[in-house]
Amino acid sequence: MKMHKLLLLAVACTWALGAAAQWQWIDKDGRKVFSDRPPPAEVPAKSILKQPGGAPVARPATTPEASSTENATPAAAASKPAAKPVAAGKDKELEEKKAAAEAAEAAKKKAEEEKVARVKADNCTRARQAKATLESGVLMKQTNAQGERVIMDEASRNAEIKRTNDIIASDCTR
Repeated sequence: MKMHKLLLLAVACTWALGAAAQWQWIDKDGRKVFSDRPPPAEVPAKSILKQPGGAPVARPATTPEASSTENATPAAAASKPAAKPVAAGKDKELEEKKAAAEAAEAAKKKAEEEKVARVKADNCTRARQAKATLESGVLMKQTNAQGERVIMDEASRNAEIKRTNDIIASDCTR
């Protein structure tokens, strides 16, 4: 029976080790962050509260190339050509996929703009037809708040003409 208890205790201690491998830091918004991965490079070392193993934070402040140029004289630094970014990490397939995604996004945006233009043209046509009907002087019926049909009086006719003129002004491009 004692062996089972010892085995159970050993398993419980093993699970606790996983919790010890935690990073803890304060992010730019002042919130505590817990993770099993190290914090991003932009998090300053003073904001790191805990790391696995309790070892001090080991982050290089600068790259070896940067430190060698800092120690060099200005003349030597000026004679050294500027290092070009290495494109070895770029994948052509990834670039092609990115370009295809951008092209698809542009096509989608263009299709949406065309759809909006068609809707505006349709609204313009209907507004012009309604205005012509309203200005013709023909008796027109409308439904009031009680659901009854009444003949449109001059004030409501002028209000509808004004509303159609506003629609024509906004949707009809010249």
